[in-house]
Amino acid sequence: MSDFIGDWYALLVLLLAGFLPNEVWRMLGLWLGGGVDEESELLVWVRAVATAILAGVIAQILVLPPGALASIPPSLRYGAVAVGLMVFIVAKRSILAGVICGELVMLIGKWWLG
Repeated sequence: MSDFIGDWYALLVLLLAGFLPNEVWRMLGLWLGGGVDEESELLVWVRAVATAILAGVIAQILVLPPGALASIPPSLRYGAVAVGLMVFIVAKRSILAGVICGELVMLIGKWWLG
């Protein structure tokens, strides 16, 4: 079992340094932002900035893929994104459906190409 999990202290450091500090800020944000109007101009702007950042990260991963994703041909990566976007739109804006279909296209395409 220790081969699968690794050293227990590495998991403890991950929990203490990675998870818990993040959770404190998330809970504080929930507590402070509980009464904010979702249609306020500030939150509309924050949503727009978050969407732009996410689009930039996705574009960077598509154009300059890291790690194992670099072994997948660009046409397959772009095709998987296109299929995922189409499924997202057809499935009434279901993020889960779009992500699963895009991932399936990429996995099946990589298997087919070898």
